[in-house]
Parts: sequence; structure tokens; C-alpha cells
Amino acid sequence: MKLLTATTRYYLLLAAGLFALASGLLYVGLEWALRHEAEEQLRGEQTYVQQLVAQGQPLPARLFVYQLDRSARPRPTGFGDTLLLDPVERELVPFRQLTFRVPASGQGAEWITVRKSLVESQDLLRVVLSVMLGALALLLLGVVGLNRWLARRLWAPFQHTLRRLRAYDLHRHQPLGLPAPAISEFAELNQALNQLSERLVADYESLRQFTENAAHETQTPLAIMQAKLEQALQAPALLEDEATLRLLSDARRAAQRLSRLHQALTLLSKLENQQFAPTQAVLVHLDQVLHDRLAMLEPLLDARDLRLTLHVAPGLPPRHLHLGLADSLLQNLLQNAIKHNQPGGEIVVSLTPTALEISNPGPAIEGDPSRFFERFRKHSAASDSPGLGLSIVQHICAYYGFRVRYLYGAAAARHTLRVEFA
Repeated sequence: MKLLTATTRYYLLLAAGLFALASGLLYVGLEWALRHEAEEQLRGEQTYVQQLVAQGQPLPARLFVYQLDRSARPRPTGFGDTLLLDPVERELVPFRQLTFRVPASGQGAEWITVRKSLVESQDLLRVVLSVMLGALALLLLGVVGLNRWLARRLWAPFQHTLRRLRAYDLHRHQPLGLPAPAISEFAELNQALNQLSERLVADYESLRQFTENAAHETQTPLAIMQAKLEQALQAPALLEDEATLRLLSDARRAAQRLSRLHQALTLLSKLENQQFAPTQAVLVHLDQVLHDRLAMLEPLLDARDLRLTLHVAPGLPPRHLHLGLADSLLQNLLQNAIKHNQPGGEIVVSLTPTALEISNPGPAIEGDPSRFFERFRKHSAASDSPGLGLSIVQHICAYYGFRVRYLYGAAAARHTLRVEFA
């Protein structure tokens, strides 16, 4: 629920309660006032009748029978309410009446009842109440509408800040730069967010520079280490020292593995930091890059006795890609199919305008397929692979908006990696 909706709901509940209370009080007050006015008029008529009796004058003639009633029988004195039949409208009409005792001619007494119709009072009460209720309803609607309009207007800076936060991208290396609105609370919020984004940009830039420096500084010692190990392995003295030869061979394999790990982590870091400038992208023919990469892997395919089946759709349009990333994407997908293949197996590669699909036979792999793209995810702990190939594939696909999926056909026992182009 939005904050504006929540506050409006509370305002509406409060206003509705006050509206109902005010309406009830207004009705009771108006009814009491009209009854009090009718009683005042009846008391005036009582005084007038008593004066006529005291002066020995006859009572005034009655225009209507219900206006004045005389009875020699005792009646309860005081005010009361009654209903009488209107001879014209033929319906019962409410009356307010006053009964009092006056001396009659001789030694007796007479009870006089004067009445006043409440129809006019009820009509007046209905009109006044309708007008007041209408005015209160309009006031209620006006207050709610004004509150929503003011809330939207006053909360506009917050909505602007929220839109800027949603669209904020740390990889642009720029702070938020939010303006200072007139409302002090929102100004303080924007100031705090600006300071936070500046610290984030500074920390991010520091981390990026550290990653670049670490990658650059470790690349040279690794290359030197590999070169020295290669020279040491070629020394004639090692031909007679098999133990040292095995140690140096293990060290060379570890250095090569460390070099591959270094290159993979550096590529992942660049992808995550979006350090591949869009201006470096060129029109790349994926079919040509695929043929070049397969030509380079042909000795490895022959060594493992793997058959290759290639399906390339004719007339494929070029794609705007970084050449190095396109080559890395194909290399990791193909190497994954080679590493996890069976001896004498087959690799099927299909390239169409909408997707790239690479499949190979192999037993089912345990685990959640969605986790196959995690870093350092290896199907065998003894594998020399760092377990970053599919993670690199996923990051490259995410960088270009492609979708990568893993499929396993249990009937044919085939693993398939499918890259769907946007």
C-alpha cells in the first residue's frame, strides 16, 4: 500500500466519523430548536387564552378543529405530542400540544388544549438538514481531494528521487547529483543520498583500479615463472633426476592453471565493471569466428577422437560485438563440450540468426542446473579447469542481453547449451 493511500484512508475515516457525529448533533439540535419554538408559541397562546377567560371574553373562533380543544373532563396538563387526521391530506399529521386548566363560568373548571402542527417544522428541518449535509459532504470531498493533490505535489521531490535511484547505475562512475528541494526533509534525504553515492563511486573506482593493478602486476611474474619453468624442464641435468623433473612438471601445470585462472578472473572483473567500451564494438560475423575457433581446436578434437557436426544457417547477419568477447564466448562453450564429452563422442554445433546451440553426449549431472553457471563450479574436484567457463559465458550473455540455457535430454543422454540472441 502506498503512503498516500494509507494517509488518505486515515483522513477519510476521521472525516467520515466527524461527518456522522456532526450530522447527528445537527439533527438533534435543529429538532430541539424547532420544538422549543413550537412550545414558546403554544405558551403564548396559553397566556392569551387565560387573559380572555380572566376578562370574561369569549374564546376566539377556531379556523380548524385541531387548533383548540375544550373539555370539561380533567386532562393531564403540560406539553405532549399527538397525531391527528388532516381532513384535506387525509393523513396523520404530528402536533405539539399544550393542555392547561382555566376557570369556567360558575364554580367549575375547563381544560383547554392548544395545538401547533409540526409539519412545517419537519419540512424546515428536512430542508436545513439536507443543505447542511450537502455542505458537509462537499466539504469532506474537498478536504480529501485537496489532501491528495497537496500530497502529490509535496511528495513530488520524493518520487523524483525514487526514479533517479531506480535508474542509477554504479558502472557509469557518476554520483546521483540529486537537487535540493524546498522541503527540508527531502533536501536532507537527497543530500545524504548524494554523499552515499559519492562514497560508492569512490570505493568502486578504488576497487576497479586495484583489480586492474593487481591483474597487471601479477601477469608479468606469472609469465616469468612459466618461462623459467620451461627453461628448467629443458635442462639436460634433469634427465637423470626424475624426482626433480616431476616436481618441476607439477609446478609448471600449477603455473599454467594459475595463469588461466588469472585470465578468467580478469575477464569476469572487466565484464562486471563494464570496462568494455561500446566504441570498441565492431560488426562481428559469428560464423567466421566459429570456423576460426573450431580450426584452432581441431587437434584437440582429433586427440580425443571427437566428431564434429556443424550446422550454420546461410546469410547470417553480423552482430555488433566486441571481438574478444565473441571469441571468448565461443571458446568457453566449445571447451565445455570437449571437456565433458565421452571418448569417441560427438559435438553438434548449430548457429542460426536467433540462437547458438552446442550439444554433446554424457551422463546426467547431479545438482541444480541453475547453479552450473556459478563461479568455481566444477563437476569433478580433480579437474584442472578453474570452473569459470560457464560463468564467463553467462556474464557475456548478460552484458549483451542474450539468454543462456542448459538443457539435458534424458532419452538421448545429451547436454545442450543454448544461447538465444536478443
